Parts: sequence; structure tokens; C-alpha cells
Amino acid sequence: MTDSPLAPAPDAAAFRLAFVPGVTPSKWVRTWEQRLPDVPLTLVQVTAGEAPGVLRDGGADAALLRLPVDGEDLSAIPLYEETSVVVVPKDHHFAAAEELAPGDLAEELVLHPLDDTLGWEASPPGLPAFQRPETTADAIELVAAGVGVLVVPQSLARLHHRKDLTYRTITGVPQSRVALSWPKAEEAPDLVEEFIGIVRGRTVNSTRGRRAEERKGQKTVQKSGQKPAKAAPKGAKKTAGAKPARPGKPAKGKGGAAGRGGKPRRGR
Repeated sequence: MTDSPLAPAPDAAAFRLAFVPGVTPSKWVRTWEQRLPDVPLTLVQVTAGEAPGVLRDGGADAALLRLPVDGEDLSAIPLYEETSVVVVPKDHHFAAAEELAPGDLAEELVLHPLDDTLGWEASPPGLPAFQRPETTADAIELVAAGVGVLVVPQSLARLHHRKDLTYRTITGVPQSRVALSWPKAEEAPDLVEEFIGIVRGRTVNSTRGRRAEERKGQKTVQKSGQKPAKAAPKGAKKTAGAKPARPGKPAKGKGGAAGRGGKPRRGR
């Protein structure tokens, strides 16, 4: 499991998963390695803008990306929404607030990078910068220099963490939606279906796909191939857990050599 450049699919069964900055696929990768240890999973890191093209060009089998996905040639399953935050210097007056609203940014210069992932219908609230930064990383550097503030998904604020910056939640603004996407087909490929089952939290028994059916079939064969347990012969007594028989008391003698306690009777 390593980052690798885009490359044609190898002949052996393998799964290539692209992911965009801020998205952490590690928990799903661990589940994959437990369920399909014979199928290597390769992670391909791409930018948010590159992700759809990587799928269309065959550079990955599936991708964890941010919606929306343009075009009708890609399928997508929304996974979760991220909280949006405002990134500011630690000494900014916003640092004293617990939560912000769009109106709080009215007098602030709000940076709007070209790789923005929030999909604003218009422009972000606040005062626009004279020039848009190329990337979110560039915008973070400008925030640290005191040039303005930045609204991003919380995962990107964590990704670009700096000791001199902090962030606060903001409500009433777009939120980034993370999704699993793959090239549209009449039926999802088996390995894609396996990964869909993982991100949706399906158990091994409920996972769809040819490989899942093969695993179920193997279990069925194993069960049918077991030899039935031999029935215990009639009249056999249970031994496991059976209580031991109590020793019999000596018979009381009414005559003869032994009486109570085995002592000989005295003659009259």
C-alpha cells in the first residue's frame, strides 16, 4: 500500500484508490487488508480537480473525492459532509469566538483559492481579495502573513495546521461533501463493489460481488464436507458431567457372621 504515479492496471488482481487532500481512507484500507489480503490496494493521491479525470483515464478504479462530480459518466455515493471553518491567525479577534456566521466576515478580506472545494454559488462573504491564490496551501500562507482569512472544510484546516493559526466553525455557508466515485457501468466491477460494501459498513456476509459469493460458496462447501457426528450406541451411559455413584451401605445382618458395622454378633 503505497502512493504511486498513475499507471495502467497490472495483470494481477489489484485495486487502485485515488483520494483528495483532507480525506483519510486509512480505516477503510485496514478493513480491505483484513477481508482481501490477497488483493493489494494502492493509494493514489490527487488534487480535487484531478480526481474525475483520473477515473476517466483509468488511473484509478475508484476515488474518494468531493462533490459535485461533473458529467454523467461517473457514479458517486455520498459518504459524509464536513464542517466548514474559518482559518485565522491565533491573535485574531475571531479566536475568542466559539462559532461564526457569514455576517461576521463582512469587514474581513476573505481569500478564495482557485482549488476551492466549497462550491460557493456566488462569491464567499466578506471583502474579495485583489487576486485569487492558486491553491489552498498558498491561501494558508497568506492567512499566516495577516493578509486575510480563509473558509475551508475542517479536514483541510487540519491538513495545513500551523502553530500560529487556528480555526473556528462557521454556520450558514456551503459544506464539502465527500463521496466514493467510479466510472459508471451497468454493474460495478467486483473490486469496486467490495469497496462500496466496506465504506457502507456491510459485514463480510452481506457484502456483494463475485468475490463475496465465492467466499460464501467456500463456507458452504466446508460445511457440507463435514462428517456427521456418530450417534452414541444405544444403552450407552453419559459420562461427561455424570455424578459418581455413591458407595452402597453394608447390609444389616440378621444372622450369620456379620451384623451392624461388620462386627460379629455375640452369641446368647
